Amino acid sequence: MKDEFDFVIVGAGSAGCVLANRLTASGAHSVLLLEAGGSDRSIFIQMPTALSIPMNTEKYAWQFHTEPESGLDGREMHCPRGKVLGGSSSINGMVYVRGHARDFDEWAEQGAHGWDYAHCLPYFKKAESWAFGADDYRGGDGPLATNNGNNMKNPLYRAFIKAGVEAGYLETPDYNAFQQEGFGPMHMTIKDGVRWSTSNAYLRPALARPNLTVRTGVRVEKLILEGGRATGITYTQNGIVRGASSRREVILSAGPIGTPHIMQLSGIGPADTLKAAGIEVKHELPGVGENLQDHLEFYFQFKCRQPITLNGQLDWFHKGLIGARWFLTKKGLGATNHFESCGFIRSKPGIKWPDMQYHFLPAAIRYDGKSPFSGHGFQVHVGHNKPKSRGHVRARSANPCEAPGIRFNYLTHTDDVEGFRACVRLTREIINQPVFDSYRGEEIQPGTAVTSDGEIDAFVRQAVESAYHPSCSCKMGTDDMAVVDPEAKVHGLEGLRIVDSSVFPTITNGNLNAPTIMVAERVADLILGHTPLAPDNQPTFDEATYKTSQRPNTPTR
Repeated sequence: MKDEFDFVIVGAGSAGCVLANRLTASGAHSVLLLEAGGSDRSIFIQMPTALSIPMNTEKYAWQFHTEPESGLDGREMHCPRGKVLGGSSSINGMVYVRGHARDFDEWAEQGAHGWDYAHCLPYFKKAESWAFGADDYRGGDGPLATNNGNNMKNPLYRAFIKAGVEAGYLETPDYNAFQQEGFGPMHMTIKDGVRWSTSNAYLRPALARPNLTVRTGVRVEKLILEGGRATGITYTQNGIVRGASSRREVILSAGPIGTPHIMQLSGIGPADTLKAAGIEVKHELPGVGENLQDHLEFYFQFKCRQPITLNGQLDWFHKGLIGARWFLTKKGLGATNHFESCGFIRSKPGIKWPDMQYHFLPAAIRYDGKSPFSGHGFQVHVGHNKPKSRGHVRARSANPCEAPGIRFNYLTHTDDVEGFRACVRLTREIINQPVFDSYRGEEIQPGTAVTSDGEIDAFVRQAVESAYHPSCSCKMGTDDMAVVDPEAKVHGLEGLRIVDSSVFPTITNGNLNAPTIMVAERVADLILGHTPLAPDNQPTFDEATYKTSQRPNTPTR
């Protein structure tokens, strides 16, 4: 069976849902949107506090694992990816971080021309509906609702911000605006107490359009290539092999694991990788699946001397009360991701913009929902966010049902190892500021005995987890390893674009949902031939003494 559409989009995730909405808005173009998963209507997806459930559920997420990581004592790391309408925006932590302005200037410097901060800012604003209204940096009427959840009602959130200031860092009222560097409230994609995924924000409003067709429960097998052009795809649904052809373009939005895998299954990629997998080389493109990057993080955990943490709410009775209140009112502890304060700092002198990120949580608990001890506690998630280690995604065979080999090569670069040493030492100093004296109990993890470089390195190798931010595996640029050009068109082929976080040249300093949505918004205009929004040259904070000082000496405006 074969259908024909103007555009075929593979993947209804953070980028695919944006494209489905924008490309069908005029009514002039027919669009087929394909998704491997199914409905996102589950309470465990829609209720923000239940975020750990869909991420660890086969029904809603590809449960990928890496190959043994040599830099992590041979551990195989969990790498879940969304397999549901909304993709990873339906299973993620809902944290809204655009990234630092210099991250995007770095993209442009590396060959992604037109993707500097001034060109990206208008599309961040276009996408967003900020709880406090539009200003020079924030959008006020876009599809994506952003706010601060429960507005830091637990006193530990504000204590964390004050501790950062007491330690000599800046306070920032809005890390997504003029000044990322510093400590302040954290933002999340939640609307009226409900997870505001791209499925809710973009796809659902477009579903009634007659020019949009959505098919779920499909597995894309490969692209159809004819004379140097992508003309469609083949996929299976309910055991039936189907085809879909595109009059204009096929757009891969299957994510940083799925997109390079589909490319390779189609014979597009590094010749050695394809030959080793028994796949005929149809278009050699050495960067497909290479340059893979991710963020790592670990939990710095302390016991709390006051019974004010979420650890007192983890029994089934209190969980039931939280769930019932959310179900009836969409309010309370069920209506937040609980990451309501944060920080961005530089790990050492000579770093121009922040390379460390903090998420503060008024509980001592793992992503799988398990408490590490009996009693009250709190933790801060910390990670070195500008890694230099590079990995890859590589097809193991021509069978689309076989997961690709994934290896990030975590902590194989000396700078990354040193970055995590700073994470331990600087975080310990922050939590030991006077504001925490009435709250801070025993250090649970890493433990006060972990102090030397060797002890810290050994702890980190065993304790770090993925922050679930894979990216950069089909990077944008003009060099020999670039996969797409600055319009997201695949080099050397017609009718094929990639629009997801795999096109990032380098990983941004923060969570990736916001910049992925921004990329989709901007590429949608390029696809439709619209004049891109004019660059917005808003000023941003840079520490003037960064070459000699790890902490800021420059006052903010």
